[in-house]
Amino acid sequence: MKVILKKEVAHLGEADEVVEVKPGYALNYLIPQGIATMATKSALKQHEETLRQRAHKEAKLVEEAEALAAKIAETPLTVAVKVSESGKIYGSVTSAQLAEALAAQGINVDKKDITILSETVKEAGEYEAAVKCYKAIKGALKFTVVPEE
Repeated sequence: MKVILKKEVAHLGEADEVVEVKPGYALNYLIPQGIATMATKSALKQHEETLRQRAHKEAKLVEEAEALAAKIAETPLTVAVKVSESGKIYGSVTSAQLAEALAAQGINVDKKDITILSETVKEAGEYEAAVKCYKAIKGALKFTVVPEE
């Protein structure tokens, strides 16, 4: 019996896969638990349409994320912080500060999506960070830390 999985099932398949299972397993467990639906002709047709629409939306999201990553890479970013006489920063530059600086440039990114590539930013200079735009798409952010005037 063919069923369309709604959720991932170990040793059976991922969500949205059409799999062949024994009728008892489908009728007594998978379908009553809401894990799968029967793969009738109309259900398969609707499933294919849903997958096609999802692929179209996914392609659009990927395109937008790539454009955002390119915009982030082109944007020069400067973060002004208080610096001691020896050139050390009081505290450290955080992803929240970078998110604020990007927002000032017109690019809205969540601070959780920014990863500073060097261990800590404790001195003035140039540094790099990675900004997660969508799934595996990341933008390279170069920023400069300067003393506050």
